[in-house]
Amino acid sequence: MENGGSRQATMAELQEVQITEEKPLLPGQTPQAAKTHSVETPYGSVTFTVYGTPKPKRPAILTYHDVGLNYKSCFQPLFQFGDMQEIIQNFVRVHVDAPGMEEGAPVFPLGYQYPSLDQLADMIPCILQYLNFSTIIGVGVGAGAYVLSRYALNHPDTVEGLVLINIDPNAKGWMDWAAHKLTGLTSSRSEMILGHLFSQEELSGNSELIQKYRNIITNAPNLDNIELYWNSYNNRRDLNFERGGDITLKCPVMLVVGDQAPHEDAVVECNSKLDPTQTSFLKMADSGGQPQLTQPGKLTEAFKYFLQGMGYMASSCMTRLSRSRTASLTSAASIDGSRSRSRTLSQSSESGTLPSGPPGHTMEVSC
Repeated sequence: MENGGSRQATMAELQEVQITEEKPLLPGQTPQAAKTHSVETPYGSVTFTVYGTPKPKRPAILTYHDVGLNYKSCFQPLFQFGDMQEIIQNFVRVHVDAPGMEEGAPVFPLGYQYPSLDQLADMIPCILQYLNFSTIIGVGVGAGAYVLSRYALNHPDTVEGLVLINIDPNAKGWMDWAAHKLTGLTSSRSEMILGHLFSQEELSGNSELIQKYRNIITNAPNLDNIELYWNSYNNRRDLNFERGGDITLKCPVMLVVGDQAPHEDAVVECNSKLDPTQTSFLKMADSGGQPQLTQPGKLTEAFKYFLQGMGYMASSCMTRLSRSRTASLTSAASIDGSRSRSRTLSQSSESGTLPSGPPGHTMEVSC
């Protein structure tokens, strides 16, 4: 890590804006101050917002959003959820906006070469270098989950854990490309992106949430920029995860997907390729395509247990709701050929406790 003048020299384009969260998150609670920064990287400028101050011997929580969203529209319902406050008061957090996705971003000029997802991952060391942060716990959704996974493969020593929502680690195949092209003939850009974010059942139901996000994306002043991010996602390379192989995530991982979500099959396949001793799999019922928006309470609870397994959240810090959850464990064969044991965890909100500690097996959690 560089320090002082040398870092400032390489980051000469730094811009800093003082902002605050829109409203208090809990009665009597003072909103956390936030600073938004923009730094130059070999692949262009990247903007990120920092909440809180670094805590000794604790990693930063770093988030990366999906296509069609920015850090606020992707993560604000989760990080403003009441029970999440006992997590975020113990960590500094960094919300990264993909280039051109930040609020007020100018539209890129015609012919602009938008970074690939691999290049977006290569921007993250510039962020950590500027902030002088050594390790992170990553939280990514969709394209953002891919970016954080690529970063973790390239810099395993700097990633203590990953929460990957709706990750698709595979490159698009020929059949996917054909379907994508056909859809493009009959659907607008915004509708294609909405189909990536939400299930067809959700889109047909046209709930208040869907109306809100359809309006956000359809009327986005930076829709041309969003399309560039979308194109980079559709041109992603295969992450080539292999259970027992050299290419795998070395840190604890929590995979999350909604039941019947557009990326359910991809996440299930990803789970089958990762180290079962390091991976937990959370399949959330009634959460649709964006569980961090529709079920922030359940996801917060799962995140707490994930952090507790890493040694960062003592059981005494758990909420009364968390302590009152029930869990039933049943044994099942895992997907891989070795037929190693996995555990299926189902929850109800009546009574009992959830297991804690680091994941010793692949766990499929339905809640």
